[in-house]
Amino acid sequence: EAVRRVLLLGEGNFSFAASLCGAAGTHVVATCYESEEEVSGRGRAAESIRRLRERGAEVLFSVDCTKLKDYFLPEKREFDCIYFNFPHCGKKAGVVKNRELLAHFFHSSAEVLTEKGEVHVALCNGQGGTPADQPRREWHNSWQIVAVAAGAGFILSDVHAFKAETIRGYKCTGYRSQDKPFCVEGALNHIFTRSMPLPYFKPMICEIELESRKVSFQVPQVLVDKIDRGFLELNSNHPVRTVKEKLTAELSQAFPLQNIDYCLSLLHQGHLNGVCHSNIFWIILNPAETPSTEEMSNGLANAVLFSRVDFCRDTDKNGWVNVQEGCHISKQYYLRPSLLPYAQAIIQRGAFLPGTLHVLSGPVFRKCLITPYSMPVFHEMVFVCAVNRGTENSCIQMLVNNIKTSIHSLLHQTVSSFKLNINLQEEVSFETTELNNFAAFESQLSRIQYFICMEIDASGSCEKGSCVGIIRTAHYELVSSELVVVFASLNLDLLAMLICGIPDWRMLWTSDTRFLRQFPRGKLRLFKSFSLYPPSYVHDVSFWVPDGEQFDEVAFHTIARRVSGEMAVSIQLIDSFQQSETGRKSLCYRLTFQSCDKALSRQKVAEMQLLFRKEINQCLRVTLR
Repeated sequence: EAVRRVLLLGEGNFSFAASLCGAAGTHVVATCYESEEEVSGRGRAAESIRRLRERGAEVLFSVDCTKLKDYFLPEKREFDCIYFNFPHCGKKAGVVKNRELLAHFFHSSAEVLTEKGEVHVALCNGQGGTPADQPRREWHNSWQIVAVAAGAGFILSDVHAFKAETIRGYKCTGYRSQDKPFCVEGALNHIFTRSMPLPYFKPMICEIELESRKVSFQVPQVLVDKIDRGFLELNSNHPVRTVKEKLTAELSQAFPLQNIDYCLSLLHQGHLNGVCHSNIFWIILNPAETPSTEEMSNGLANAVLFSRVDFCRDTDKNGWVNVQEGCHISKQYYLRPSLLPYAQAIIQRGAFLPGTLHVLSGPVFRKCLITPYSMPVFHEMVFVCAVNRGTENSCIQMLVNNIKTSIHSLLHQTVSSFKLNINLQEEVSFETTELNNFAAFESQLSRIQYFICMEIDASGSCEKGSCVGIIRTAHYELVSSELVVVFASLNLDLLAMLICGIPDWRMLWTSDTRFLRQFPRGKLRLFKSFSLYPPSYVHDVSFWVPDGEQFDEVAFHTIARRVSGEMAVSIQLIDSFQQSETGRKSLCYRLTFQSCDKALSRQKVAEMQLLFRKEINQCLRVTLR
């Protein structure tokens, strides 16, 4: 078994290092900023140093924590854990100087830490500037440790009390072992881990078969990392699939059930009545040549071949149609925003069995405003059942009861005690809660009979009125005019979030393995965040709207999603005015940037903001102020 290498920095009297030394499978390297002569004559330092050396530890002196790689040979730079207790620049150094020290320390640590290593930093109460500090200092008066660490690619994965009294033989000293020690009452240990790098998305070409033709199209950049993740595939242990499988199993006990297992095309043709064009990811068809094998492998880029489609690379050039993302609306094709048209097609073709529950599921794509629960892509589950006229209400109630039983069972896996209320509402207020954006879009498609609203009260935390699905009924000219069709649609992503306590929809799409490791196959757990108290950054942008044009706010938000890689979490209109002389209109928006799973630095956000200004100027033709 590999030996765990631990590096300790800024030791005062080496009592902390001595308490760690001797643990099985651990090699300790204890260091101090001062020389051996300065340290050895103080307190019990000489005794601790002797114990360390007797137990095989390395003891180094005059080590600068901001230049760590200079002290170790390349083969000895891989540490599994780095401890730095109560760092300080000394004397009366202010918060700015200490932030600079931490920034250099984190950059230096990144050069000597293993890929899955940890950095432990103990700070006095209030210094860190996180909500874990009680009382909490004002942000500008703290060391801003999470934001500082983000600059070196680290995220805060845990924070807990630094209990000096439980560390055998430990005696805290002050700066450079001075007589006055640091106050450790209420001190906190901050544990940092490496973040996944911020994504850089190359253009992606997706190839599918559409209406017996081979087509390719460029995936909208905002969807590049989401277009074919396979969350619902057989080998997936994603919580969205677990929710789907539980619902399917429960409903199969009450209905004859048929999964629609043929491939549902990602592209849809024609108009969706009532749906605003700005909510759709439009795709333009243009004749084009087949990309060469070299182009496919190099740059046309990261081609995604859907295994569900019979695809041949040697197709004749004339058999290709190239579909690209464009600025102008195509009245032909768009990424499917709903599975409802496919469900309706099943009924219209007569390809159904009365009394049988037909199930469709898959990702759907919608442009939307930026809010915590507004998802440009999510997994929809649609149920279709044709029943005798007059029995539709009992069918609906049976559906809802089985959905409730499924969710109740899944909740038992995540929380020990809870109250679950699922009810049907004929109306919801789209303005009062962000959780109803799903329902707001659905209401554009066709009339909704009922909204499926879920309320969970677990451990004193209550999600109120969360609209997780909708129910429609429709009359068609069917084989029997006595039949009524019931449609039900559920947002599987929102259900998974509410059941597992996942606060941010973006976490469902993270590529960080620490997310999926929390969910064994077929099991759900209460989600524990691995990135605590992520820093947020605010930027304002103001501009003149083109004369005589209606400002497209959805397009504005979509550009923010794209240039920030979904790091823009809030956009608020904070000011608007119109010149009386010219009639020109000016808008001022406040953007907040924050990542839920990655290290996001102030410098990176500044770059995003500059790119955002450039893009809205070019795409929306606004005049920046």
